[in-house]
Amino acid sequence: MTIDTLRLTAEEAAGLLERGELSAAELHAAYRAAIEERNGELNAYLTLVERVEGAGVPIALKDVISTRGVETTAGSKILAGYRPVFDSTVAARCRAAGFPLLGKTNMDEFAMGSSTENSAYGPTRNPWDTTRVPGGSSGGSAAAVSAGLAPWALGSDTGGSVKQPAALCGIVGLRPTYGTVSRYGIVAFASSLDQVGPMTKTVRDCALLYRAIAGRDPRDSTTVDLPEPVELPERDDLRGVRIGVPRELNEAEGIEPGVSAAVSRALDLARELGAEVAACELPRSVEYGLACYYLIAPSEASSNLARYDGVRFGLRAGGDGDARRMYEQTRREGFGDEPKRRIMLGTYALSAGYYEAYYGQAQKVRTLIRQEFAAALERFDVLVSPTSPTVAFPLGAKTANPLAMYLSDVLAIPPNMAGLPGLSIPCGLSEGLPVGLQLVGAQFAENVLFRVGHALERAVGFDVVPRRLA
Repeated sequence: MTIDTLRLTAEEAAGLLERGELSAAELHAAYRAAIEERNGELNAYLTLVERVEGAGVPIALKDVISTRGVETTAGSKILAGYRPVFDSTVAARCRAAGFPLLGKTNMDEFAMGSSTENSAYGPTRNPWDTTRVPGGSSGGSAAAVSAGLAPWALGSDTGGSVKQPAALCGIVGLRPTYGTVSRYGIVAFASSLDQVGPMTKTVRDCALLYRAIAGRDPRDSTTVDLPEPVELPERDDLRGVRIGVPRELNEAEGIEPGVSAAVSRALDLARELGAEVAACELPRSVEYGLACYYLIAPSEASSNLARYDGVRFGLRAGGDGDARRMYEQTRREGFGDEPKRRIMLGTYALSAGYYEAYYGQAQKVRTLIRQEFAAALERFDVLVSPTSPTVAFPLGAKTANPLAMYLSDVLAIPPNMAGLPGLSIPCGLSEGLPVGLQLVGAQFAENVLFRVGHALERAVGFDVVPRRLA
């Protein structure tokens, strides 16, 4: 049978397998054929896996996720050739669920970026327009799902790295509640923020994949048991749902008019579906969220990346027998500009005499952000805003201006600082490119997000297939 990987959802693929209409090998082969056809122009994958292990729906994993025997580079030269001898917990759970691995996807180096242009292995291109970025840092996973090169994928989200590329590529992306998905075996960036999340074509697919990877892991002390089972959304209405529209997240400087218009149309649909929609405010969270993030995340990165010294794994440069010179040369050659920038910033923020003024103060502000979101979510079930202030921007447009690049995540970062779940769904087009709608819920409210996201997804009727590929 002919398999249209551009339109096939993971749930539909699972149905075909269960009914015996095709085999896992045939399904895997269909995606491999699509990869061979389209990955050359997109550069969504860094590594492909030949063997088919599992009888279920195949999956792509961001190259920050350790996979036994499969090269895991985190998009960096410093980890070139590194093949873990163990699986991360999420990789093991995907394996246990029977999901064969298609390959490892491209990403910004050590998950530091918003465009996947910081990869040491070249940028990924957006399937909707190959002159534009797919977002980042999980741009390879987003592009793979959008272009039909994988039915679903896993990314990782620190400051918006699942939600933002999902928005720019017109797919669904979930950043789960911090602690519901294990970080064991994930190449660390900022440990108090990193979280693995699903990237899929539909909200129901997102729920299915989240169900497979979520739950307590004894190897990660920050994980917890889910308070309730993950439910697949069914309802098409929003009766009884209270939606808050934070003024600061919807009127922030830099939000494109076309993005605002698409979000406004989605809110109109929410009202038609029976939701109660009202304005609210998050003044501290938006004003201080970005600055707070860019103190905490680089500080934790400077600590986590100190392990890359050329001794234990990955790249080892020369040094002529001098250990200190070897460390310096390895890091100089192995790290790209963005990791170096953030390591230096974080090391400075943690240094004696500055720790309390910078990192310590940022942690206090983070507590205020958490409290502000908690107060808003006592009044509302879901908070809504654009996921990204812009649609996908041209390749190279922001690479010379790191601050402009950082602002790509200005709407995604505040709820992440509070450890809250966020779901991005496509809600329309602007300039012919996808617009993402960000839904934020209280801790462990993933089922609420799935219900609201599913109803809006059905009402919007967005065609996830990029027009140039349709």
